[in-house]
Amino acid sequence: MKIVMKVMLFNFVVLFLPISSSEFVRVTIRGESSIGKTDDNFICATLDWWPPEKCDYNQCPWGNAGILNLDIKNKIFVNAITAFNPLRIRLGGSLEDLVVYDVGNAVKECPKFRLQKNGLFGFSNGCLSQTRWDELNYLFNQTRALVTFSLNALYGKIASREDKLWIGEWNPENARQLMEYTLEKGYKIDSYELGVDPGVINRIQDPVYLDKVAHTYRNVSRIVKKYSPKAGAWVGEAGGAYNSGGKNVQDRFVDGFWGEKNRYLDQLGMASSLDHKVYCRQALIGGFYGLLNTTTFVPNPDYYGALLWHRLMGKEVLAASHDGSPKLRAYSHCSKNKPGITLLLINFSNSTFFHVVISVYPFQKLSERRSQREEYHLTAKNGYIQSDEVLLNGTPLQLTNSSDIPLMEPILVDSYSPVCVAPDSFVFVVFKDKRAFACV
Repeated sequence: MKIVMKVMLFNFVVLFLPISSSEFVRVTIRGESSIGKTDDNFICATLDWWPPEKCDYNQCPWGNAGILNLDIKNKIFVNAITAFNPLRIRLGGSLEDLVVYDVGNAVKECPKFRLQKNGLFGFSNGCLSQTRWDELNYLFNQTRALVTFSLNALYGKIASREDKLWIGEWNPENARQLMEYTLEKGYKIDSYELGVDPGVINRIQDPVYLDKVAHTYRNVSRIVKKYSPKAGAWVGEAGGAYNSGGKNVQDRFVDGFWGEKNRYLDQLGMASSLDHKVYCRQALIGGFYGLLNTTTFVPNPDYYGALLWHRLMGKEVLAASHDGSPKLRAYSHCSKNKPGITLLLINFSNSTFFHVVISVYPFQKLSERRSQREEYHLTAKNGYIQSDEVLLNGTPLQLTNSSDIPLMEPILVDSYSPVCVAPDSFVFVVFKDKRAFACV
């Protein structure tokens, strides 16, 4: 009887463990011309206005991560921003239109956000004080951040109870006084934003919408090129799921897929290849979709994917394609701030190893010597994709004893050997001996 029980248990385990397989794929990078061009600071993350009382589905995940109460002197927080050198930060979110600025004489009082049943998004007006604006700008100067500030587009308008619309003209006086004070103090704001729709990318957590999102990106780019050719398309706020994101998803390794599995890196590749200039992640910190943990400030897995993209992927986007499994995605750019080509490979399969041979055509050979390429393999701890720990080339990425972001060193591999992309992993590959004509 004991022998039978053991056999039954063994059969159960075998049935439910995925069986690994291998597939050889050739990825072709076309180097004659670029298919898109991003901003120098394509990676962007949002600081939001949500107060601690922001709750959904019996969870209140924002804590003290909102702009008005965030500990902006926290050493980990400061170091995480500084590591990008620079990071583009967007100040905005659903409550941006309810914020008044306590500078000049346009505002008579400086209220705190409070729950209000009939208020926009369930809250009353809030206020950015002059002192807090000074503190924030000290942070931005200290970390060399590039700042985009979303203005209060509903200021001066009146809410209509009948059709739930806001009527009247925007009163720009409060915004003008904030800008004047900012200039007077010598604060450097890179850009101002008016009227961002916080729900524009909300549905992309559902894989069914992946192709529709690509279609949306493509249409936006066409419209911008047709009607405002000097402008550029931005993804202003994207978090993968609305109402603060999904617990144990947006803050875990799995979030990086953002495609057939889920989330982020695939969207970066898709948006850049469709000529979007900036991609703002909701959020830098807060909710379940922050790049940083809301309470400890320790980076979540997506932070490291974003940092590698920022450091390795240049502005010029190259066409990358293959005829293998759709579970493998490939995106390529000119390397950032140095000659070469960088390729991002994303393996959506939980059981297939892809052995990738890479062809670049046409290209300029930078050295006659047989060279090595750089590889950065990101995997989840113990292969568990809902882990909040990420490994780089098999080594856990952890803060140093002084709370600094760890060094992210590549492994060096012979340029002519295939790239082995493990199941459920991301790989950045940097070719230092090849330069596409589009990158010259």
